[in-house]
Amino acid sequence: MDIFGIPLPAMLSQLLLGLVNGAFYAMLSLGLAVIFGLLNVINFAHGALFMLGAVLAWMGMDYFGLNYWVMLALAPVIVGLIGVVIEKTMLRWIYKLDHIYGLLLTLGITLVIEGVFRSIYGVSGLPYSTPDALSGATDLGFMILPNYRGWVVAASLVVCLATWYLIEKTKLGAYLRAGTENPKLVEAFGINVPLMVTLTYGFGVALAAFAGVLAAPVIQISPLMGQNLIIVVFAVVVIGGMGSIMGSIVTGLGLGVIEGLTKVFYPEASSTVVFFIMVIVLLLRPAGLFGREK
Repeated sequence: MDIFGIPLPAMLSQLLLGLVNGAFYAMLSLGLAVIFGLLNVINFAHGALFMLGAVLAWMGMDYFGLNYWVMLALAPVIVGLIGVVIEKTMLRWIYKLDHIYGLLLTLGITLVIEGVFRSIYGVSGLPYSTPDALSGATDLGFMILPNYRGWVVAASLVVCLATWYLIEKTKLGAYLRAGTENPKLVEAFGINVPLMVTLTYGFGVALAAFAGVLAAPVIQISPLMGQNLIIVVFAVVVIGGMGSIMGSIVTGLGLGVIEGLTKVFYPEASSTVVFFIMVIVLLLRPAGLFGREK
């Protein structure tokens, strides 16, 4: 069966590839949205911390013999703690300054992290094999589904929706939102707002590290792997609406699928279609699809 002259298995394979890329876009843009929405900081270091999660997974396997599942839990914790240190020692001094200061600071952090790992490992890729439990593929009848790619999509959806529920539907999320809008009032109720802000940044970068570990068997691990995604992810955040949690999830997955379909029908435009959509959205709705107009 063909669709617009394209065999159905080829079409579905590209859709799956787009959905996997969209899962990474959603995870990374979600972390950015959490940090910007609650801390009002444009975190350009997100791509480097995504890379750090993947590199830590490789280091755990190569140096300590730790398997994929251990590092999937451990790497986000380690990167989250690094994020806590970054927030407490650097970011908290610029919250009241213009956004450009946060952008420049996190860009500098990115260059330092990437430079350190590039000097140690170079720019060649580091191999990371698919875990045995997720190797192989499943025949669905109409297509062959690689088990690991299916796992990436499922795990990303669960984490993204759990994060949305935590921030939008729980008392803790209400405290976080209130603490960023009126910290003095929230502190009057005995809540430690600075600690909440620190943990929020740590959680946001832990999401990036989690995405990095998921990406390790799919994308070649290198110190510069975050650079290939972060610009697209910033576009996803802008399209979805700066600070919008659900906007990041829906837009990330949707743009991944659109990018995958573009590779089928017009491959030359696949690397620019996201930015073309961003221009159109900003012209029609400057606050983004899910953002709030001021």
